[in-house]
Amino acid sequence: MKSRGKILIGLLSGAAAGVVAGLLFAPKKGKDTRKAIADTSDNYYKGAKGRVTDFSDSVGHKIDALKAKTKANFSNSKSEEKINEAKAEIHEMKAS
Repeated sequence: MKSRGKILIGLLSGAAAGVVAGLLFAPKKGKDTRKAIADTSDNYYKGAKGRVTDFSDSVGHKIDALKAKTKANFSNSKSEEKINEAKAEIHEMKAS
């Protein structure tokens, strides 16, 4: 799994370097090249920001679900404890 991540990072880095090199060596005016670099950088930034937001939301939902499950389990164990106490009291009443 880690090697896949390294390969993906390497491919993305190579692609980004290729795009930058292509833009820098393209026969365009400096103003146009700078705008193209800024636009490309902005697109990458927005994409990364969106992925981070999605990941954060996903983790938040999982944490909320875990909290709800833990709370349900805790309340169920409390209920079982109360039921057992009530059964013990009934048993003691019958024994007296």
